[in-house]
Amino acid sequence: MGGKNKQRTKGNLRPSNSGRAAELLAKEQGTVPGFIGFGTSQSDLGYVPAIQGAEEIDSLVDSDFRMVLRKLSKKDVTTKLKAMQEFGTMCTERDTETVKGVLPYWPRIFCKISLDHDRRVREATQQAFEKLILKVKKQLAPYLKSLMGYWLMAQCDTYTPAAFAAKDAFEAAFPPSKQPEAIAFCKDEITSVLQDHLIKETPDTLSDPQTVPEEEREAKFYRVVTCSLLALKKLLCLLPDNELDSLEEKFKSLLSQNKFWKYGKHSVPQIRSAYFELVSALCQRIPQLMKEEASKVSPSVLLSIDDSDPIVCPALWEAVLYTLTTIEDCWLHVNAKKSVFPKLSTVIREGGRGLATVIYPYLLPFISKLPQSITNPKLDFFKNFLTSLVAGLSTERTKTSSSESLAVISAFFECLRFIMQQNLGEEEIEQMLINDQLIPFIDAVLKDPGLQHGQLFNHLAETLSSWEAKADTEKDEKTAHNLENVLIHFWERLSEICVVKINEPEADVESVLGVSNLLQVLQKPNSSLKSNKKRNGKVRFADEIPESNKENEKCVSSEGENTEGWELTSEPSLTHNSSGLLSPLRKKPLEDLVCKLADISINYVNEQKSEQHLRFLSTLLDSFSSSRVFKMLLGDEKQSIVQAKPLEIAKLAQKNPAVQFLYQKLIGWLNEDQRKDFGFLVDILYSALRCCDNDMERKKVLDDLTKACSSSDKHALVTPWLKGDILGEKLVNLADCLCNEDLESRVSSEPYFSERWTLLSLVLSQHVKNDYLIGDVYVERIIVKLHETLFKTKESSEAENSDSSVSFICDVAYNYFSSAKGCLLMPSSEDLLLTLFQLCAQSKEKTHLPDFLICKLKNTWLSGVNLLVHQTDSSYKESTFLHLSAVWLKNQVQASSLDINSLQVLLSAVDDLLNTLLESEDSYLMRVYIGSVMPNDSEWEKMRQSLPMQWLHRPLLEGRLSLNYECFKTDFKEQDIKTLPSHLCTSALLSKMVLIALRKEIVLENNELEKIIAELLYSLQWCEELDNPPIFLTGFCEMLQKMNITYDHLRVLGNTSGLLQQLFNRSREHGTLWSLIIAKLILSRSISSDEVKPHYKRKESFFPLTEGNLHTIQSLCPFLSKEEKKEFSAQCIPALLGWTKKDLWSTNGGFGHLAIFNSCLQTKSIDDGELLHGILKIIISWKKEHEDIFLFSCNLSEASPEVLGVNIEIIRFLSLFLKYCSSPLAESEWDFIMCSMLAWLETTSENQALYSIPLVQLFACVSCDLACDLSAFFDSTTLDTVGNLPVNLISEWKEFFSQGIHSLLLPILVTVTGENKDVSETSFQNAMLKPMCETLTYISKEQLLSHKLPARLVADQKTNLPEYLQTLLNTLAPLLLFRARPVQIAVYHMLYKLMPELPQYDQDNLKTYGDEEEEPALSPPATLMSLLSTQEDLLENVLGCVPVGQIVTIKPLSEDFCYVLGYLLTWKLILTFFKAASSQLRALYSMYLRKTKSLNKLLYHLFRLMPENPTYAETASEVPNKDPKTFFTEELQLSIRETATLPYHIPHLACSVYHMTLKDLPAMVRLWWNSSEKRVFNIVDRFTSKYVSSVLSFQEISSVQTSTQLFNGMTVKARATTREVMATYTIEDIVIELIIQLPSNYPLGSITVESGKRVGVAVQQWRNWMLQLSTYLTHQNGSIMEGLALWKNNVDKRFEGVEDCMICFSVIHGFNYSLPKKACRTCKKKFHSACLYKWFTSSNKSTCPLCRETFF
Repeated sequence: MGGKNKQRTKGNLRPSNSGRAAELLAKEQGTVPGFIGFGTSQSDLGYVPAIQGAEEIDSLVDSDFRMVLRKLSKKDVTTKLKAMQEFGTMCTERDTETVKGVLPYWPRIFCKISLDHDRRVREATQQAFEKLILKVKKQLAPYLKSLMGYWLMAQCDTYTPAAFAAKDAFEAAFPPSKQPEAIAFCKDEITSVLQDHLIKETPDTLSDPQTVPEEEREAKFYRVVTCSLLALKKLLCLLPDNELDSLEEKFKSLLSQNKFWKYGKHSVPQIRSAYFELVSALCQRIPQLMKEEASKVSPSVLLSIDDSDPIVCPALWEAVLYTLTTIEDCWLHVNAKKSVFPKLSTVIREGGRGLATVIYPYLLPFISKLPQSITNPKLDFFKNFLTSLVAGLSTERTKTSSSESLAVISAFFECLRFIMQQNLGEEEIEQMLINDQLIPFIDAVLKDPGLQHGQLFNHLAETLSSWEAKADTEKDEKTAHNLENVLIHFWERLSEICVVKINEPEADVESVLGVSNLLQVLQKPNSSLKSNKKRNGKVRFADEIPESNKENEKCVSSEGENTEGWELTSEPSLTHNSSGLLSPLRKKPLEDLVCKLADISINYVNEQKSEQHLRFLSTLLDSFSSSRVFKMLLGDEKQSIVQAKPLEIAKLAQKNPAVQFLYQKLIGWLNEDQRKDFGFLVDILYSALRCCDNDMERKKVLDDLTKACSSSDKHALVTPWLKGDILGEKLVNLADCLCNEDLESRVSSEPYFSERWTLLSLVLSQHVKNDYLIGDVYVERIIVKLHETLFKTKESSEAENSDSSVSFICDVAYNYFSSAKGCLLMPSSEDLLLTLFQLCAQSKEKTHLPDFLICKLKNTWLSGVNLLVHQTDSSYKESTFLHLSAVWLKNQVQASSLDINSLQVLLSAVDDLLNTLLESEDSYLMRVYIGSVMPNDSEWEKMRQSLPMQWLHRPLLEGRLSLNYECFKTDFKEQDIKTLPSHLCTSALLSKMVLIALRKEIVLENNELEKIIAELLYSLQWCEELDNPPIFLTGFCEMLQKMNITYDHLRVLGNTSGLLQQLFNRSREHGTLWSLIIAKLILSRSISSDEVKPHYKRKESFFPLTEGNLHTIQSLCPFLSKEEKKEFSAQCIPALLGWTKKDLWSTNGGFGHLAIFNSCLQTKSIDDGELLHGILKIIISWKKEHEDIFLFSCNLSEASPEVLGVNIEIIRFLSLFLKYCSSPLAESEWDFIMCSMLAWLETTSENQALYSIPLVQLFACVSCDLACDLSAFFDSTTLDTVGNLPVNLISEWKEFFSQGIHSLLLPILVTVTGENKDVSETSFQNAMLKPMCETLTYISKEQLLSHKLPARLVADQKTNLPEYLQTLLNTLAPLLLFRARPVQIAVYHMLYKLMPELPQYDQDNLKTYGDEEEEPALSPPATLMSLLSTQEDLLENVLGCVPVGQIVTIKPLSEDFCYVLGYLLTWKLILTFFKAASSQLRALYSMYLRKTKSLNKLLYHLFRLMPENPTYAETASEVPNKDPKTFFTEELQLSIRETATLPYHIPHLACSVYHMTLKDLPAMVRLWWNSSEKRVFNIVDRFTSKYVSSVLSFQEISSVQTSTQLFNGMTVKARATTREVMATYTIEDIVIELIIQLPSNYPLGSITVESGKRVGVAVQQWRNWMLQLSTYLTHQNGSIMEGLALWKNNVDKRFEGVEDCMICFSVIHGFNYSLPKKACRTCKKKFHSACLYKWFTSSNKSTCPLCRETFF
């Protein structure tokens, strides 16, 4: 590089000598080498360019950048890290143009360095990449495909900071809505990169073994594999559904690799975890593919169930559930009882090995997915399972972790409930669950304080509640009775263990507490012990008892409110209420148990002063404060109350046992001085007060107890403070603090926030004398704070961190709206209401809010709207919420940013809003609201114009509309719409609103209903006319159907009398879709023809023609009567005369009037031959006067759309003329039609580059249509019709015109299919294929053989065919794989004509396949066999996983349909070729097929494709005596245009191929059948006997009867009724008569040969000949006549003196038809070569079979 010792200047811009050399080289040769950076070399980093003009391009890279890029190629970590940081800084600081210069070199650097071993380098790389993205933005697009695979891997980096940095860079490049689109754009490149890493890479290929240590190499490899697996999962999750199909093949190839499945057993846990995550994603996104790989998936996942690595476990169990759900037969591939269940049992018995919180939630779904066959015997299985579960609680790790034990307990109860539900009525299992599992479990829990926490008892209560609810509601008496028995048994057993625990003088403290807690939870299933403990702590107000009035006020003010803070006296009321909700099945046994325990406790208290029992009594009464319990506690004592008590108290005590207990027992206990803790006695006091009937009674008792002084008006004292500035500011600050607080950092202080939110809620919702507690200005400010917080949530893209604050705001707002009355609602609260509504009306993808929050938000804003609607004054008419929400809705639907899900959410929110508005008695509100959302006419027009114009494709092709201007050029796919067009959203929204209004009989003004319905019809018609509409559009239509948003529904509800007039006005003004809407309504019978007639009564009003009038007439044509069509035609015909050249192509000229005439003629309504001839003469006159208008052999890029339009109409007329004109044509007219047709075809051929222009595509279609119609006309000519034609017309057609057509179309077919590999049959780009391919089906064999296609030969291809024939085969045969049915059928028809010609070339070379070879085999045409091999691989993927005999339905026009169609057509060609070959060739071909096993694969596939009942549907109603028509009796007509029978194409074709196979290859089918497994054997036998054998037998017997083949010395006769063929062989005095009997399952069964007359033949010889005939008929692939001919030839040879081969005892070999030629030198006997070969190989000797001497 210019000398080693020279000083190099830093940042030198001038290239070195080698660079200049490269520049000169490029300039001299005129070629431009690519960037080094884009080469394939792995070792070369390539940061400098070496291309033409290197000085210019290298100057694009700043010198500093170039230096940094060089540093990045260094091996030193520190150097790379600093260089990358410097690179990021430079990207930020330098201008955009400078940074753009780096982009060509960045992908190569990024792809290598993003996998660097050092994690800091990887993190810095992603951070620098983000800075680069922010600078260059969209300029990165050309390099995306080379970056994306590694970018996705970087986002899954095992080093979290690096992964986050990559995600940040990704989000900087693409907003969330665009990410799936970006991934889809690069999906193929991503998949290739990731598959290479998973399958091909090794530690030594990823890193240089010579420089990188082994440990580092392996670490990098493991990380790359992990990232690749996770990146594949991410790809699957991000890809839209419609993109998945295109990747299916790549995933199939990945799953076919054993290396992939080994990752499930990899030693590195990160790889296993990533692997299982990917398996889950595959099951979720591509379930069909995983079902095909069931034999690999099931063992890989299910046998790893005991993997206890914490990294692997979550992913593994998710994969287990996905496997069980996706693969129904997964248990067929693993042994559950020996392999899976023991592992599972070990894991749960060991308490999940520290992973209970991960594993145990999966157990219920796991056992619910187990089939019954796997769990038998059930009792043992479930008993072992639950016992193992409980055993898991006793492990040390579970005991020390509350979350672990909670997970085990939760799983135990879930599984127990499930098992009980599934096995209800099976007494053994019920007894086992209660006696052996539940009761021992509870008993153990009561003894162990470590397990006594609220969740356990809550689970028990929930379990009982579910059984009770089911017993109460179950209609089946038996089930209800079973459940009641279970509950009775449970309570009996529970009572026993509880009594044992309490009935002890020194009762165990933990057991007593456990029983107490258990009973509390069973009484209040919805509460938890956590709340109870909290409540118990707050109850102890011993020193506050004298201030009872204050407490009492609390009780009165807060009673019945459901607030977060459990108030002292509000709880009892709640508890009391909740007990009333208990089921009778629980209430009675629970009360009985409580009374029993209370009785035991009071006895111990009375007799032994047991404080432990008194405390238990306190907690018992806290939950069970009923009169019955207090009566039980009083017992038989009848002490009188102290006389000093007031009379009221005395009466109350007599009436209420609780009060009596309070004075007789409790006062005494309270007076005992020795007690240190009075808290539990206060609890008993409040339990007694709870039994009072009302608050007044409670007040009297408390007053008596505390002797409190009379209360004063406390509120008046505190009002100034409440309304003052100090409290107001504090509350505003509190709201600000709560709204802005980062809740993530304060998780531990959740109760702290909860209490303060509750305070805010009370401030806003409590009123005194219809006024707020605090000042109005502070209420306003608090609401503003709440609104600001919600607004930020709405605007931010991620709302996860604010979920809690949103939830609290919902609670506050709900209480505020619920309690507000009249004028209390403020302006700021309407803003809050609007934001709440907007959050609910947007999809979760945008708001990121969870379901429970959305539900809260909905209830909140509905309460606000409800308040708004029910205000007494009329202020709601000026409501800012209603006005702003209408404006917002209008903007939402017109912004074209909604997908189906978003629109659905929006419509749901609007439904809720309008239904709430309907509660107002005034319908004015609804009308005004709809009017506010309704766009004006110009907005509607703008939205209609924004709809893509691709809908015009179908109407243009079908001739329903005519155009003579170019209105669009882009393809629908190019626009890549992801969101619904605004017109669709707006029409759907307004239709929904109108639907709600109409149901309430609200009448809209200003014809709004008709306008909205018209726009809805426009939207639906647009969707209907599209070719292959995207999934989101079909989903949109389905959504409207589900919501009843249809024209028929709206028409029934509302008055639509003016709609038709409006549609006609719009149709005549604009035409296009409006015209098609009218036709659609008439066709669907939504409008009767009588309703339409008045609108077109005056035919002359449609003239002069405009586009609107033209389209209206064209749409009406199919529904007009003959007379009406004649009237329109009459208006057109005079207009066709005398036009100037310019007028010919105008809408009101020749184009428009001819278009109308064509539309009338299309419906076969014009039968006036003279009229048709007259128009033909007019067109001929146009050609004479204005020939340049006719686009003959010209360049269409220079032709105007107007001229194209008139040409299209002329061609259409000529096609229709040929179909419907019966009168003969003059020779000049024929010349005009045929010459024009050929000239137009030449134009079509010369302008293939312009097919993307719709009018050119349409021109090509109609030109091919005309050629096709002419071909069909001449093809169908008979001797009768030839007489009406000019003398030389037929010969001219065959010799010139037909030859011209096919010499043009055949090259076009090759070109079009070569350019477009994957096009849908129904797409517009493929439109011309149909007529072109149909025309090509008429090509004759001679024209095919004289083709002018360029030579296409394959190196090393074995063939005997001449070059021109091989070229034809190599060109056409691959097109059987083309993804368009017309091409496949046309190619089949062409090749079918060639097949009979091909065997002759092999026959000429037959001597080269002599019997010198041991087992000679000859391939059918190599091109077809190569194609067949490819098709077999494709079919294996489609059908391979389906059992033989299970019928697969192939969806018409799908990718699989094309694969199967091509495969079956290829076999038809091969069988046709086979049939045309001689017997000897057939033997060679069949040997080849046997070796490749292709026929076996075909037969297996056929029995997956043939229907179980191959009869025609229409034959069912015919005469029952007649044999029904089946797919075997009727020939399949492969029509290109006919699509009605498409669902039957594959089944019929499969039957046709099976019929041909049985007929032409019976011996091979018989061999396959005999070697198949029993199930397949029976299926094939049954099907063939029932549907095919009778047809084949009849054809075989008929062929014998009608055979013209004459045998010298042998006569053959057939008997159809007995299925017999009789052959009589006569030579001199010898007569041999043989009878051949066909079996009932012919040709599967063996053909029997019976003895007839025998004269002059020895018995042994006779038997030999019978055996030979039987062998020939069984093993030769041909007909009976061919078998007889072979046998006769053999006998003739015998009589001629040729000796038998002493191995097969036959003269002619039964398979290759050769004579014995190999002679033994010792005994001189001759043998067949093939027989000798078998003899030597089977005996392992090389001796003569007769003399045993060595055979030379």
